Amino acid sequence: MGVTNNGAMDLSLMDEVFEKYKEQRGALIPILQKAQAIYGYLPPEVLKLIADRLGVSIGKVYGVATFYAQFYLERRGKHVLRLCDGTACHVKGTPVLMTAVEEEFNISPGETTDDGQLTVEIIYCMGSCALAPVAVLDNQVMGRIRQEMLLRKVKKQIGAG
Repeated sequence: MGVTNNGAMDLSLMDEVFEKYKEQRGALIPILQKAQAIYGYLPPEVLKLIADRLGVSIGKVYGVATFYAQFYLERRGKHVLRLCDGTACHVKGTPVLMTAVEEEFNISPGETTDDGQLTVEIIYCMGSCALAPVAVLDNQVMGRIRQEMLLRKVKKQIGAG
């Protein structure tokens, strides 16, 4: 996403975004949102471009991007698995789920597989305690999930099984 044939970041994709928000003061957050939608995350080149075009410091842009959990500074996988590790989910088996995912896909929380297919995140409460343990794969909630079923669903979703 957002890369030219020679592998460079295609910053021209941001031109339309800047045009849309050129008359709006304080449009940093929507510009960051659009940039992330284009590139899948917020690469350093894009953060610098945003700072330059808005006439603000890179520190301010970086500060906003790191303050809000919706923004990602590292490339994310095509598929995202979130495992709840709030108290109820932890007690009901999230550590076992995480170990199974780590062993099966050679990935730790906060990482993306080498092939770019899967990102795994730990969330510290999804508010679905009655369904513990809870996993969310590409925004599909799976309650009372067990490791065999979780691994099967993830493999199916990413096309590895």
